[in-house]
Parts: sequence; structure tokens; C-alpha cells
Amino acid sequence: MACVDVVFGVLGPVTAWDGSGDVIPLKGPRHRAVLARLVIARGRVVPVTRLVDDLWTVPPADAVGAVRTFVAALRRALEPERPPRAPSRLLVTEGPGYALRTDAVDAWRFEQVVGAAARPPEETLKGLDEALGWWRGPAYAEFADDDWARAERSRLTELRLRAVERRAEAKLELDLAADAVPDLDAHVAEHPWREDAWRLLALALYRTGRQGDALAVLQRARAMLVEQLGIDPSPALRRLEENILRQKDPDTVSQVWAEAAAAYDRTVASGSRARLESTVGILRNLAVTGGGGLEAARGQRMAAIAAAERLGDAELTARVIGAYDVPAIWTRSDDPRQAAEVVAAAERALAGLPDGGSGAARARLLATIALESRGTRTGRAREAAVEAERIARGLDDPALLAFTLNGVFMQTFHRAGLAPERAEIGAELVDLSVRHDLHNYLVLGHLVRMQARSALADFTAADLHAAAADHLAERHERPLVGVFTTWYRALRLAASGGAPEEVEAAYRDAIARLDGSGMPGLTAGLPALARLSLRMKAGRPAQTDPHTDWGPYAPWARPLVLLAQQRPQEAATALRKAPEPPRDLLFEALWCLLAQAAIAADDRQTMARARDALAPAAEELAGAGSGLVAFGPVARHMDDLDAALHRAGPAGGVTGRAADPQGGPPGRRPRRRRR
Repeated sequence: MACVDVVFGVLGPVTAWDGSGDVIPLKGPRHRAVLARLVIARGRVVPVTRLVDDLWTVPPADAVGAVRTFVAALRRALEPERPPRAPSRLLVTEGPGYALRTDAVDAWRFEQVVGAAARPPEETLKGLDEALGWWRGPAYAEFADDDWARAERSRLTELRLRAVERRAEAKLELDLAADAVPDLDAHVAEHPWREDAWRLLALALYRTGRQGDALAVLQRARAMLVEQLGIDPSPALRRLEENILRQKDPDTVSQVWAEAAAAYDRTVASGSRARLESTVGILRNLAVTGGGGLEAARGQRMAAIAAAERLGDAELTARVIGAYDVPAIWTRSDDPRQAAEVVAAAERALAGLPDGGSGAARARLLATIALESRGTRTGRAREAAVEAERIARGLDDPALLAFTLNGVFMQTFHRAGLAPERAEIGAELVDLSVRHDLHNYLVLGHLVRMQARSALADFTAADLHAAAADHLAERHERPLVGVFTTWYRALRLAASGGAPEEVEAAYRDAIARLDGSGMPGLTAGLPALARLSLRMKAGRPAQTDPHTDWGPYAPWARPLVLLAQQRPQEAATALRKAPEPPRDLLFEALWCLLAQAAIAADDRQTMARARDALAPAAEELAGAGSGLVAFGPVARHMDDLDAALHRAGPAGGVTGRAADPQGGPPGRRPRRRRR
């Protein structure tokens, strides 16, 4: 039996199965406790001393030896065909303790299913039915009273409750309301504090023709919330009660849409310019509905532009390009090739506009160039952003000004340390959007402020903006916002010194939100970068798994990976070949990776370049402006660079304060006082 065939189960009593599906005997409760503790660590090393503390309230004299005996027995059980004295590939010894090297854990698969972005309801229902079937009882069932398991048990329990409710939603979407009622009835009886469960139960009852029962459920919910928790029902519950009293199903909107679409098809000619412009409006709205909608909109956008260009009308083309004013927060394009095509089309439309043409049309085209050129180093993109903003400020068009400010934001990365400027852009977007009811740009403004205040370590303000963005996202059905706020909260927990297990759990939740988000420019390489940030924070070397997907961040991570693999010459070569980081939200973070690799390799030229690049951001947290990951205060990295640049020794080798022998960053000096 190869170790890759072993599957671990923690959604119930802790269990392991071999490749044939047979249960592997794990001996006594403390053997299973060791295994459970290593599963919770998610690949991190758990020191033997920590295992001792977790397994015994009052450890026996030979506790360390006992733990080693438990591990040895687990290895024999899990890898019975491992040759004598051959190292274990599954339960490995590393440093001061042990780690479990596997991806085959039922709880982790469950997280992926529940965290997946929006899918067709048939797929959602099938996936959640299967995933909920993996539960064999409470998570880590035999360790309910152990402190080390409590946070993970609570997190998995919450995920299961969320899965039950998402499954009910899928059944309602598939007109299976009667099938949803029994499960929801049991669900609210066991978990009466979950408002969404009450809402779903009332809606399911209403759709099966049981209006009186639906209203009774809502009355029970109100009484429970007010009398036991002291809170009023949510707006969603109140709206549902009003709709039921009026005998109005919330899904009548589907009928309105179908009838309006049919009327449009009957009355608007298929090849008309009006239909083309309406299509862009639909694509713009589709792009903010979720991962699938964003991908579909992106797929059709260039086709709409090409259709407009074929008609030979530059003003129409300008309107088609400029009408796609979808707010953008991430600074790496999801489709660089398409972005370049959109920029080229916008430039052609600008050149084709008649003299004295609409200033608004020019501003929208220029803002589009600025937005679609995100992360590039073209002077043209910055010029376009400035010109678009100048035109917009001369016109009485708040929506246009908001669009151009988004372009200015995307071009505010020409050097490090510009978080204060981006904070001002976000503040203006919030103020403008509140005054003119621009809810999409209001969300954008709060996200920009969340990022910028994170960079400045002002997490109190960043928390408020994240909460505001979440509230608006729920109200206006913008599910992709939650991807960014979930990542922000993981970053915030890490930067605030949260317990390693809690931080890693938060990042697992954040990584799960990427699945199906439709944002490859955000997703590619980000999980690996997040894990690297946690390893560096703990003083550990970069991850060396050859299957790690570094995505676009590979050139800046590779030197640290090679150092961790004890390949200093190759690391030095990779460091010399690494390009300057792109001008985007991770500019400072990637420079800090180069800085630490340069210190370890004593590459003084790169150290000097890194220090010069980072100096304007001395008051910021490296990478925190992304709202995703952080690599500590920039000032601390500059302290390390200063110390390395001033120590004596031959160039090209590690001298003085050496790198960690396993390839980690150098030891930290106390931070100097900030000015």
C-alpha cells in the first residue's frame, strides 16, 4: 500500500482508510490524538513538546518517549510496506517535531466543495449531497473536550451548517421546495439562531402552497430572535414576510425578465446598433454577478467591440467600449491578451472620433486604457488616467468621474509608498458614490480604503471598510466582494499575531473562495504566496514542494526556494535574473522577497536596489496594501538591508549574519524607531 492511497477522516471519529477502503487500525486514543493534532496543523510541523502538552494535562515522566512510540506505531499502521529504516513519506520527522504530508483528508475536500463559487444549481446540489454524506458524526468526535481541537471543530461545524443551507437554496432553485422542507425543519430546530435557515424554511413552505405555515415559521423566528437574543429580524426576513402577506413570490422577477426579454426580441431588430449597446449593458451587469458571470462577460466583451468596429462608426465603438465600466480592484489582468486588444481598440476609437466629439466619450476611452493597462509600465497609461480625470472633473457626470477615478487608482503604483494617495482616491469614491447612489463604485471605494489602510497598519479603519463592503455586497448581490474581504480578514489575523492554527484556517477559507471566482489574475500563484508569507513570519524557509504553483510570482520566489533547497549558486543566478517587480499592489512585497534572498546571497547590488525601491514605503506593511498577504513592516526589511550592506566580507558569499541554515530569512534585529 503506497502512502498516497491513505485517506484520513475527521468528519466524525478520527479514522484512516487504505487504498481498498478498509479501515486502518490506529490503536489507542492517544495514537488517534497525535494523528488528529497533525491533521489540524495542515502540514506544519508540530513540536514534540507541543504534542506532549496537548495530550496530557499532567505529562508523565516519559511523555516525549511515549509520543515517539505513538508516532512509530502510526507509521507502521499507515505504511506497512515501508522498508525497515526507510524514512516515512507520510508522517515525517522535521526539526523539533512531526508533520503529516497528505492532501487526502475528508474535511479538506469538504472545505473545497462548500467554498466553491457559484455553479449551476444541479452541480451545487449534487456536490453538496455527496459532501454532506462524508460526515459520520461531529468533527473530531472523540476530542470534543480538548482545547487544541476546539477551534477546528467549530469551524467545520459552521461549514457544515452553511452547506445544509446552500443545499436547500439549490433545491429551491430547482423547484424542489417540498423536498427541502424536512431537512430545513430539522435544521432550524437544532440551530434556531440561524436566520437564513428560518428564511429558507418559510420560503420553501410558501412555495409548496403552505402560506399559513410559512407565516407561522416567521413568527416563531421573530419571537426567538427578540425574546432570546434581543435582536430584531433581519431585513431579508422582514421582506419575505411582506412578500408572503402580499402573495408575491420573490422569484416573480424571473417572469418579469422573461417577458421583458421576449418583448425586446420582438421589437428591436437583431442587427441594430441599439441591440449592440444593450448587450454591453447586460455584460456589464453580468460581470458583477459572480465567477461564472464574470467569465461569460469577459468572453463576449471583445466580440461586442469587434462588431461595433465592423459597422465603421467610431462614436458607436467608443460607446460600446466605454459602457463597460465595471469597477476593478485587482491590479493584475485576468486576460492580458484581451486587455491589450481592448486598449488597441480604444486607441483606434480615440483616433476616429471627430474633432469636437463628446468629451465624455473621450474620457471613457482614456479611462478604459488606464484600467486595461494595469500592472504595466507604459507612460501612456498614466497619461490616459490623468487626462480622463481632467475631462471628467469638467463635466457634471458623477458616474463618469467614478469610472475615471478607478483608472487613476490602477495607475497609482509607479513607485512604492503610494498607499496614502490610494486612500484619498478611495475616500473620494465613497463620498461621490454616497451622494449619487453609485453602489458599485461605493463598494470599490470601500475596498480601496480597506487595502490602503491595511498598508498603513490602520486595521481599525480597514475593518470598518471591509464590513461596509460586505454589507453592500449582500444588499446588492455582489458575491465576488466576499473573496477580497475574506482574504483581508486572513491577512488581518496574521498581521495582528493570531494563533498559527487560526491564521492557517483563515487562509484555507480564503483560498477556497478563489475556486470558481473567475479571476485568474488574482488566483494564479496567490495560495503559494500566502503560504510563503506565513512561513517567513514564522522564520521558516520557503516551501520546496516541486508541485507548488507560484504562478506569476515564480521569478521573485525562486531564489528563496533554491536557498531553502541548499542550492546557493543557483539561487544567486536566479536572483540576478529576477526582473523588477511589476508596478501593482504587490510591488513592495515582491521587492521584500528579493531583499531577503539578496541578503542571504550577499548580492549587494540587489540589496541596494531593493533599499532604494522600498525607501518611500518605510511607513507601510509590505504587501498589506493588497488586502491579501503581508510580509511584515517595510522598515524591518530595510533594517535587514542596512545591516547587510554595512557588514564586511567578500562579495558573492554569505558573510557576517548568515542566512538560516535551512534557507530561511536572516535573523531580525530590533526595529529602529520610526520617524
